[in-house]
Amino acid sequence: MHITSSSSVDGVTAHDFVHDGVPGVLWTPPGTATGLVLSAHGGGQHKRAPGITARAHACATAGLATVTLDAPGHGDRPRTPDDDHYATEIRARITTGADAGPLVAEYNALQSARAIPEWRSALDALLGQLELAHLTGAGFWGVSMGSALGIPLTAAEPRVRSAVFGLIGATDHLTAAAASITVPVRFLLQWDDQLIARPAGLALFDALATPRKTLHANPGGHGDVPRHELDDAVRFLAGTAPEGTTAG
Repeated sequence: MHITSSSSVDGVTAHDFVHDGVPGVLWTPPGTATGLVLSAHGGGQHKRAPGITARAHACATAGLATVTLDAPGHGDRPRTPDDDHYATEIRARITTGADAGPLVAEYNALQSARAIPEWRSALDALLGQLELAHLTGAGFWGVSMGSALGIPLTAAEPRVRSAVFGLIGATDHLTAAAASITVPVRFLLQWDDQLIARPAGLALFDALATPRKTLHANPGGHGDVPRHELDDAVRFLAGTAPEGTTAG
């Protein structure tokens, strides 16, 4: 992992890095981190999107370090012809009011297959860093496309010990992965989501195998998750930090 630059705001230090060709940011809190959060951005966003940066700073106030990677075809990463095709077609369907769900699901599955090995390799490197070597695992936070990456990642990676998912619906791919998840999960659902059908969101929550799951449903559209849910998600991840840390 090669750190390319570091800067601090309000005591939170952002380390830009490149790992195996994938650009990312590691935010660290003042003092010793009590946990680590893998924070995946949504479709069309990037590692320093305003919401991702705000999430990282909120986690830092709870003592948590946060890492975000640019997803394949996003941010500072090159776009493939497939990336361009899916982006164009998804935007066109949304603009015309057509159902973009099946196409989004296809693209999310493609993204997942590309991104999961990158996240696992980054986690290897991060837990080997001197300032994070005392940690034994991480939490995950990602909604929308972030959940499409995070659900199969959490199913495959035993070092992910808790997760915040949401704004995503059931597909065969995600339902199969959800059936392997047994860690604590908080699931966010927007009752009036114009992109994710409510029954599909509820079906994916139901598919999660863990008995330690809670559904947090609120009125509003896809991007209208209330601030209190974001604040509560930070407390949830801080309270479920892997054993061996001092969180809680």
